[in-house]
Parts: sequence; C-alpha cells; structure tokens
Amino acid sequence: MFNETFWALVPPLVAIALALITKEVYSSLFLGIVVGGLLYAEFNVVAAFDHLYNDGFVAVLSDSYNVGILVFLVVLGAMVALMNNAGGSAAFGEFAKKKIKTRVGAQLATIALGILIFIDDYFNCLTVGSVMRPVTDEHKISRAKLAYLIDATAAPICIIAPISSWAAAVAGFVEGEDGFTVFLKAIPYNYYAILTILMMICIAVFNIDFGPMKKHEANALKGDLFTSGQVSESTEKLPANEKGKVIDLVFPVVILIFCCVIGMIYSGGFFGADGAGFIEAFSNSDASIGLAMGSITALIITVIFYLSRKVLNFKKCMECIPEGFKQMVPAILILTFAWTLKAMTDSLGAKQYVASVIAGSAESFVNFLPAIVFLVGCFLAFATGTSWGTFGILIPIVVAVFSGTNPQLMIISISACMAGAVCGDHCSPISDTTIMASAGAQSDHINHVNTQLPYAIVCAAVSFVTYIVAGFTQKAWIALPVGIAIMIGVMYIIKYASKEAPAKASE
Repeated sequence: MFNETFWALVPPLVAIALALITKEVYSSLFLGIVVGGLLYAEFNVVAAFDHLYNDGFVAVLSDSYNVGILVFLVVLGAMVALMNNAGGSAAFGEFAKKKIKTRVGAQLATIALGILIFIDDYFNCLTVGSVMRPVTDEHKISRAKLAYLIDATAAPICIIAPISSWAAAVAGFVEGEDGFTVFLKAIPYNYYAILTILMMICIAVFNIDFGPMKKHEANALKGDLFTSGQVSESTEKLPANEKGKVIDLVFPVVILIFCCVIGMIYSGGFFGADGAGFIEAFSNSDASIGLAMGSITALIITVIFYLSRKVLNFKKCMECIPEGFKQMVPAILILTFAWTLKAMTDSLGAKQYVASVIAGSAESFVNFLPAIVFLVGCFLAFATGTSWGTFGILIPIVVAVFSGTNPQLMIISISACMAGAVCGDHCSPISDTTIMASAGAQSDHINHVNTQLPYAIVCAAVSFVTYIVAGFTQKAWIALPVGIAIMIGVMYIIKYASKEAPAKASE
C-alpha cells in the first residue's frame, strides 16, 4: 500500500521535523525509524519491529562499509586524544596565536585547510575540526560557525576534486559512459559547490552573519562559544604537557593523510597484479576500506613517534584509545540511527518513486531539467540524509534521458544532481556529513543544523537561478559568471540588511 509512493519519504521527514522542533536528535531519529517500520509492515507491530531490528539496526551495523567508517571514527578519535595528551594541539594553538591574529584570518585558515583536505568528506570534517578548534576558540568564533566552515568545505570540495572518494562514487553511477571524464566535464557546472566556497570567503572577509548564526557569533564574542548562556572555558581542556611541540600535531596529521591516500589507492588496486594507475585506483577505491586501513596504520606510527620522542609513555598512549572512543560515541550513535532510517526509506521504495516522478516529467521541461534535477536532488538528499544515495537514484535517470541525444545537457544535469545532493546533505540533520561536521567542531548538532540552514538556502536559491541560465545557454563561461555576480550581490544586500538589524546576544 505504501511502497513506491510519497509515503516512502514520510519517515525521514518525520525525523527531521521532530529534530528541528524538539532539538533532540536521538529520539527524533528513532521515531522516524519506527514510522518507517510501521509503514513497511502496514501497521503490523510485530512485523514492523522485526523489520526495523533485522533489516535496520542489525543490517547496517553488519554492513562492511559502515563498519569501516565506524572503525575510522574510533581510530581518529584515539588519534585526537593522543595529539591532545601529547601537547601537540596546545602547542599548535600557541603557534597559531602568533601567526593568526584576527577572526578573519582564523576563518580563512579553516577554509584553506578544508580545501586542502579533499580526499574524503568524513576525513575532512574530523581532521579540520581537530586542528582548528584551538585556533577558532582563541579568536572567539562560535562552535556553530566552525561547524559551518567545516561542513561547507567538506562535501563541496570533495564533489569538485577529481581525486576523491566522491569522484569515484559519481563515476561509478554513470553507466554506459566514461564516468571519470563526465565528472571532469561537470566540475564547471557544479554551481552549489563553487558558490558555497565563494559565499564562505565573503562571509569571513566581510564579516557577514545572518539568521541564528548572528546570535551565536554575538555570544561567542562575549565568551560563550555554544550560546549556552554562560561564558565557556576552552572545552578542549588540553592537558599540560611541556614536552609537546607543533610537530606533535603536524606529524600525525600528515601521516594520517598519507596513509589514508595509500589505503584508498590500495583498495582500488594500485598495488595489485594488474597495477592500476593512480587515477584509476582512486576511481575504483573503497573509502571505507582505505580510511580504516590508513587510519589504523597512522595510529600505530603515531604511537611509535610519541614513544620515541618520550612525550607520552606506553600506558598513557593506550589510555587515549578508549578516551578517543568515548569522544566519538555521540557521532556513532547518530550515524547508526541515520543509516537505519535510510534502510527503512529504501525498503519503502523511495528510489523507485522518485525515479518515476522525474522520468515522467523529463521530456516536458528539457531546458529547465537541470534546475528541476537540482531541486529534486536537494529534497531527496534532505529527506534521506545521503548524497551518494541521491547520486545512485538520479544520475542513471539523467543518463538514460540524454545519452546519445544531448551530451552537453546530460553533463549539466549530472552536475545539477551532484550539486543538489550536496545542498540537501548540508541542510539535513540526518546527513552523515552534517553529523561529522558537528563532531569535528564539537558543536551541538541541532545548533549546527539551525545555523547552517539559512546559509545553505541562500546558496541553493542562487544555484537554482544559475541552473536555469545553464539549461538555456549550455555554456559554463556564461552561466558561472552570472551565478558569481548574483551571489556577490546577494551577499552585499545581506550585509547591508544585517547592519540594520543587529543581533542580540542571549544571556
């Protein structure tokens, strides 16, 4: 009765609505899962709970890809704990105080680091957060703002970086075409990603804040980084370790990046008997395997490094592992719930429902199709909390509609799908990338969602208009400058309007 209908999208919508209303994410996600189970079993309670247990929680926690991501999370938490206890984070914070002297500089440094770490969005979120938290805390930048900067340089960078786990995923969904070539050609049309980066720079340089973020930033300047109503001490609470130096943070981070890159290309067959090339290996890589293997290797090397420098003894190194695990428990819980909710949505036939809606209207709105695909991608990723799932649904439909008839419009529409997926991912409280950004910034998750939403909506509106232009001109050199001009104009208007209505900090 409910399969492959609009009801398939009701469970995630229930979870999202409850999360935004109650500001409590665990119960909201669980209730969304229960609704999905009840709809699947047509309100047979016993069958519903059997489905959500066996096909939900058990299935997602026994999935090898998900387990690899959880391993990566735990190991990264342990590495952060090691860097903190070794004094590396504190030393880097002191070093950064001398080099980064303004709030603008701290924000731009966060953006720059996010752009540099383009391998994978999970890796980006947690690494940038670990490195930049002491710096942004020092310059009284709210944790909500830090979470936004992390989130907006994770997926948007990965989706336009040819060497990333996202490029590999997209290339795999373009059946019957050279997926990697299509991905490269789609980069200039990925307006949401490009305009998000432009928007972030404008916000940092021209000190533009609006919506709930304005209040968070006003409170942060008074010492309350969380808008909790009281002055916040540094939540890092870094242990004093006089032996710690900047190298004790830089070396583990560099080793982590190197090992994860090696792990990614290893999973793609770079070291195999056939000897796949570097780009081909990345295209065939499994992010879960690569990140898990790379992070475990980096953890072992980091422990050896600290022991050799005598900044930590072996007992203290081992104590950091459960300590890091505990720091990641909230993110692991939310991720598990989000994956289970997605499983419920998939079992109700959400993919088939959306495919039928898009395919039925494709021929009537050919030139508007990129803009339509962008909106559908936004909604689908918002409702399901997954960018990659959105790629898997929409990209094959776009290829089927345009392949062999209008290759240029196919590329623009594929890019619109990728952009829409990233946009919806940004807006959704059940998105794994959004959850990771909250974990990386150690920000309240619902605060991050509420403060980021207006920023994402503004960029989405500009991107939508740009895709209309692209659909008719089918030329990147015309549509992209139009989008950039509109975004700069919108930022100017918002800055002027925000001056007229200063935010009041909560007490």
